[in-house]
Amino acid sequence: MTEQVPDAPDAPRGAAEQAVLRAALRDCLILVGGLAVLGSVVGLLVAGLPGLWGALIGAALAAFFCGTTVWSMLYTVGKGATAMGAVVMGSWLAKMIVLIVVLVVITQFDFYDRVVLFVVLLLGAVGSAVLDYRAVRNGRMPYVEPEATTDVKP
Repeated sequence: MTEQVPDAPDAPRGAAEQAVLRAALRDCLILVGGLAVLGSVVGLLVAGLPGLWGALIGAALAAFFCGTTVWSMLYTVGKGATAMGAVVMGSWLAKMIVLIVVLVVITQFDFYDRVVLFVVLLLGAVGSAVLDYRAVRNGRMPYVEPEATTDVKP
């Protein structure tokens, strides 16, 4: 991937963090798109139409998880630690509730392959974590953000 360009000195606060998170979101969306296509093809070949449905449901859940995580971080850039903690924890709780509700609802049906769904969801979760790590590692974030300087003579 390309290396991100450092921010200009007059860039708004949090611009470097936003660039890193946007890169993570872009990469996760590409991952989920690839999982949906490749998982659908493999699922269709392995388990027929139920495999296709399993791959699509798994990719949708992976997109929801990945997107919610990055969105919550983007939303809290520049806010205090308490606000960030509350939003991130709230989004995590919401994701768990959605996952439980979806799994409870779809266990009543047999139109999808559970193994394909699990594999696609697992690949999405692990791949998303790896891509988030890579975005942070490759991000160009300053350790110190200089304040506006004034010409003060001693």
